[in-house]
Amino acid sequence: MTTKIKAVAYLRTSSATNVGEGKDSAKRQLAAINTYAKLAGYVIELPPYNDAAVSGADPIDSRPGFRALLAFLADNADVRTILVESASRFARDLTVQLTGHGLLKARGIELIPVDAPDHFTDETPTATMVRQILGAVSEFEKASIVLKLRVARDRKRATGAKVEGRKSHAERNPELVKLVRKLYRKDRMTGKRMSLREIAAELAAKGHLARSGKPYGPSAIQSMLTVQRRPALSRAA
Repeated sequence: MTTKIKAVAYLRTSSATNVGEGKDSAKRQLAAINTYAKLAGYVIELPPYNDAAVSGADPIDSRPGFRALLAFLADNADVRTILVESASRFARDLTVQLTGHGLLKARGIELIPVDAPDHFTDETPTATMVRQILGAVSEFEKASIVLKLRVARDRKRATGAKVEGRKSHAERNPELVKLVRKLYRKDRMTGKRMSLREIAAELAAKGHLARSGKPYGPSAIQSMLTVQRRPALSRAA
């Protein structure tokens, strides 16, 4: 009987509009990874590590899902393979893609894009050139899409129409923001405030977690505290 190789799956979705119930981006990525794993003799050890609404230009060590993945690999020396749908799912920015792969390689971790398994392993000059060209093309395509969307938004704004962007914490969960502000108030007895990390821990204890399923980070708590309140409408005299 052939021994299967242990691996973990990594998913990434850059746009918040492709995240959530009824969206198929993560499902499609995982289906491609599972199909390859079965054919190539890999077994996925855990549920996939997922970075939802995370840009492909973000460094890999700044992504919550990928940091959790690296922590798991650090504690499980028998798992040395990461499967992703494509190289651009790992990182769309060429510099991030190459430096990220170099970091993993230095740790003895193999990164396999299932749509092109040899993308990172073939070391011929031609393969290196193709790898860089594909990364540059992916980066250019992303930049082009961002530019087109920005132009479309600017054109829409010029007509006076409201342009929807990524919803703030206050828009998504106003009750959570109210709770955070309440927890941040000074204690009447001591005059001290809870730290951002203490607030995050208190939220987690009450069942309020980030999309990644982990406690909110200090920066997320800070953003909830700095949300601008809408000015009250002035009353007629």
